[in-house]
Amino acid sequence: MQVLDRKENPLLDRVEIQFKIGHDGEKTPSRDSIISAVAQVEPGAKKELIIVKNINTRFGRPLTTGTAYIYGSPESMTVEPVHALKRHGVMADGEGEEVPAQSKPAAATEPESVADTDADTDTDTDADADADGGEE
Repeated sequence: MQVLDRKENPLLDRVEIQFKIGHDGEKTPSRDSIISAVAQVEPGAKKELIIVKNINTRFGRPLTTGTAYIYGSPESMTVEPVHALKRHGVMADGEGEEVPAQSKPAAATEPESVADTDADTDTDTDADADADGGEE
């Protein structure tokens, strides 16, 4: 693994690394192997605090690039989207989900909108004008 760029982001309590991995004669490295490589490159990094993003392998070339975020604490990882935390095993599948649509109140209990009530009070003269192309 070759580190192309390393930035410290104290506001988000993380180190941001742009990396490049060559893998001649092998398949694209897995997310877990990339996390292990990042942990070896960055001293003091814990595997459970590493998020890998933007993994990109060039077609026909044994070269993979990407971005890794190394957080200082589990609390600072809350800026990451829920799906990314689940993908990395930081959050269980049932955690952090919103209320499903079935448990929300039905739409019939909500008041009708003004547009719905106006549509019911159309007169025949308005309908005839619409049929003629709206000329008055």
